[in-house]
Amino acid sequence: MSIDLQFDTNHLWHPYTSMTAPLPCYGVLSADKCMLTLENNQQLIDGMSSWWACLFGYNVPELNQAAKNQLDKMAHVMFGGLTHQPAVDLAKKLVEISPEGLDKVFLADSGSVSVEVALKMALQYWHSRDKPKSQFLTIRNGYHGDTFGAMSVTDPEGSMHELYHNFLPQQLFVSQPTISFEQDWCESELDEISAAVEQNHHNIAAVILEPIVQGAGGMYFYHPEYLKGVRRLCDKYELLLIADEIATGFGRTGKLFACEHAGISPDIICVGKAITGGYMSLAATLTTNKVAQTISRGKAGVFMHGPTFMGNPLACAVACASIDKLLAINWSDKVVNIEKMLNDFLSPCKTLTQVQDVRVLGAIGVVEMIDPLDVAIVQKRFVELGVWIRPFGKLVYIMPPYVIEKPQLKKLCDAIYTVAGES
Repeated sequence: MSIDLQFDTNHLWHPYTSMTAPLPCYGVLSADKCMLTLENNQQLIDGMSSWWACLFGYNVPELNQAAKNQLDKMAHVMFGGLTHQPAVDLAKKLVEISPEGLDKVFLADSGSVSVEVALKMALQYWHSRDKPKSQFLTIRNGYHGDTFGAMSVTDPEGSMHELYHNFLPQQLFVSQPTISFEQDWCESELDEISAAVEQNHHNIAAVILEPIVQGAGGMYFYHPEYLKGVRRLCDKYELLLIADEIATGFGRTGKLFACEHAGISPDIICVGKAITGGYMSLAATLTTNKVAQTISRGKAGVFMHGPTFMGNPLACAVACASIDKLLAINWSDKVVNIEKMLNDFLSPCKTLTQVQDVRVLGAIGVVEMIDPLDVAIVQKRFVELGVWIRPFGKLVYIMPPYVIEKPQLKKLCDAIYTVAGES
């Protein structure tokens, strides 16, 4: 059965694209392990883990079985006044593996919603302390999602959310850290954010950032000491620290959570994307007992949020199976091995005059071009080369499944070298 691509073009609105001049879409018939099979039976090696979510690739037997087992019991039940074992099991696992002190779990239905939940937790925390605060502080070139609260803490200048700037709450922004992950640390790097916190802490509900890796805002890796310094500032001024680990959680950076690179624990953490191994939409916001108890003793007496599909049993069951599989496959060695191969295979790109930078951290490889790329042209070329890589702006990056084999990863990197050289 062929896919009606003409109907798709005329009626389906794809992410970040136009309805008058849409980017081409390639029909996928099936997927298995690290391979996507298009409707013309061409196979592509997936370098994106379907936007960073499919840790083990596709058609994973353990996750398939978990979904089938849960379907025989119930696919969904409301979480208001009811509970179920998959939610309990998932919460236990998240509390066990997350940074220390995060033992209250709110199960949301997408990463962006988990950020909204985190922001609301921070606002309600201060309201419950009779010290209402209305702003958040963050660093530029960050990205936290496409819903309104999340957009407000995403850099409004030159970003995909610039259009909405005048409609969003006005937050506080400081410069992106300039010292990268592997450079020598200098304490003056913290001067700007220190001054901003000192000047505005009376109205800052929380500092929110992506720990170590800024994802969709530029795939930039900053120094762990910066994160340590932000934790110290939050402690000094009694501010909450929100870590958005939606893209970095579950081992992607070489640590189970990116906060571990700095040895810190946030007051609130957001996880998503890979939580179900890419099978279903699910996210979680974890916080401390202090935050949860303070909110619960406030005027409302409850936390004011409750998605319809909160704690979906099917998603929770698959998430449990995904976490179990992650912990069982010696993920750390796999990510270290991918990091080594990415460094080796992407290093030739450093010789290209069109390339500004090549950087690798964990199972993330980035080639930054000097000039922006034409996505439609570059995407077509990657498909011709037998790989699925989706660039944005000046960036060509890959975040492959942890189960990728060496020849597959080399083919992905060789394709990047070819396309970068032609651009």
